Amino acid sequence: MKKLSGFTLVTLAVLMTVLLVSPVSAAKKVIKLSHSHQADFASEIHTAAWIFQKWIDDNSDTLEVKIYAANALGEERAVYEGMQLGSGASAVISGTAILNNFSKKTAVLDLPFMWKSYDHAHHVLDGKVGEALAKDLDQSGFQVLAWMDSWGFRNVVTAKKEVKTPADVKGLKIRTIQTPTYVAALNAMGANATPMAFGEVYTAMQTGVLDGLEHGSAVIKAQKFYEVSKYIALTQHLFGPLVFAYSKKEWAGLTDKEKAVIMDGAKMARDVQRTLGPLREQEAFDFLKTKGMVIHKIDTSGFRKAAVATQDKFAKEVGASDPLEIIRATN
Repeated sequence: MKKLSGFTLVTLAVLMTVLLVSPVSAAKKVIKLSHSHQADFASEIHTAAWIFQKWIDDNSDTLEVKIYAANALGEERAVYEGMQLGSGASAVISGTAILNNFSKKTAVLDLPFMWKSYDHAHHVLDGKVGEALAKDLDQSGFQVLAWMDSWGFRNVVTAKKEVKTPADVKGLKIRTIQTPTYVAALNAMGANATPMAFGEVYTAMQTGVLDGLEHGSAVIKAQKFYEVSKYIALTQHLFGPLVFAYSKKEWAGLTDKEKAVIMDGAKMARDVQRTLGPLREQEAFDFLKTKGMVIHKIDTSGFRKAAVATQDKFAKEVGASDPLEIIRATN
């Protein structure tokens, strides 16, 4: 039998090592990141998800991020419920209102006419209130990675009815999130609050099932709601912070190094996303005007005065009176 040369033996040994080791070393833990918006950089949520994905790609040898936009893994509540069980999504970026279903105290973040500015929200969420709510969510099975911004205050957007005064809101079927605070906010303004899954809103606007919806300008642009709506009334009734949350079940399976790089990535995404907020909000308004949308600034002083009682009522019901007072006292 012909003997193999030393060079050939070494070559075979190297090839066998590559074949045996490479598949294992190349395999990475996949972070399945879910969100409800379209994969469009006009969206504050998708932009944050993309920044996080790129950070992980550049800074981790063991992790990779796959983004599932437009509810590809299910509607938000179902995604959160799956995360509690350690199935489906690994993480999610969403509005905080949906968290009311898992931690009642987080409802304090979505009270009407409460936020003064972007900076006001940052000071609150990066301080004691944000820490306390993150601890509460931890007990519900979620690791809070970061608090983020909606790119703009939420306003009333209508298809056919032009809203020029507060009275014009009365009786309109306005889509909102299925949480008590959002429903109460719209009803207190005189609207007929209509909870509906986000993925169904475009068609409902198109067919006249809804008179309108309430959301920020960046989302109206990103989701192309300008195709089925005509008017925006600057009610600025809600700000709606965002949360970047991770499944505690999956978090427990990560190494300390992996947890650290994920936290760093989330903070990077938060910081960039926040910086872009005021710019993207104004850009979205400018864009929507070019699409023929008519924007009206209305007097909301009456709404704001009436909202104080609503704030007190809901904060007391969910055990968040103290956080509410901190929020009010924060500049």
